[in-house]
Amino acid sequence: MTICKKAIIALLSTALSFSAFALNLEQAINSLNQAKTQGIVGEQADGYLGVVKNEGNASEIAQLINQARKEQYQKVSAESNIPLSEVEKKAGTKAQEKTPTGQYIKQQGQWLKK
Repeated sequence: MTICKKAIIALLSTALSFSAFALNLEQAINSLNQAKTQGIVGEQADGYLGVVKNEGNASEIAQLINQARKEQYQKVSAESNIPLSEVEKKAGTKAQEKTPTGQYIKQQGQWLKK
């Protein structure tokens, strides 16, 4: 086998292994409670998740959940004729209020354990 073929096979194997570990939205939703309990993601005042500690799949979970949340917020905004920023802020307030003791919320730029 030539060096070029070996390199291509190695590159494809690496790419396939990364995609095997990629989360989909359902997996992110299923991982969310544990990620919050572990203190690696938390609720922000803007209605989105933030990464408290960049461990495990924290960034990927936050990204996928935030994308789905934004779609919902845009839908609510359009249906109720309320600016997106207001929908996001209301959702953020609600999410932080519902956050259980021991999990993280971000207020005034700081992560705080509730």
